[in-house]
Amino acid sequence: MSLTITALYAGLLSLHFIVLSLRVIRTRRESRVPLGDGGDQALLRSLRVQANFAEYVPLCLILIALAEVQQLPGWLLHGLGVALLIGRLLHATGVSRDPEPYRLRVAGMSLTFTVLALGATLNIGLSIQGLFG
Repeated sequence: MSLTITALYAGLLSLHFIVLSLRVIRTRRESRVPLGDGGDQALLRSLRVQANFAEYVPLCLILIALAEVQQLPGWLLHGLGVALLIGRLLHATGVSRDPEPYRLRVAGMSLTFTVLALGATLNIGLSIQGLFG
C-alpha cells in the first residue's frame, strides 16, 4: 500500500502551514504580543488563518488518504488534493488582507468544504461497496 498522492499534498500543505506559522511569529514580534492577540487585528488575522488551516486540513488529508487506500482513481485523488491546496491558498490570501477581499475567503472555504463533502461521500461509497461488493 502506497500513499504517494496523499504524501505529495501533505508535503505541499505542510510547507504552506510553515509559511502561515512564520507569519504568526513575525506578527507577534512586531506587535510584541507573546500570547493571544492583544487586540491587534493583524495578529488576529494571522492567528485565524493558521488555526483555520489546522482545523480543516488534517481531516481533508485523512479522507484523501483513506480514498487512496481504497484505490480511488489517481485523477480524482489529485483533483481533491489540488482543490484543497488552492482552497487553502485562497483562504489565507483573503483573510490575511485588510480590507479583506471576501470573495477569496469564500472561494477558499467553498473549495475546502467541497473536498470535505466529496471525500466523505466517496469514502462512504467505497466502504459500502467494499462491505457489500
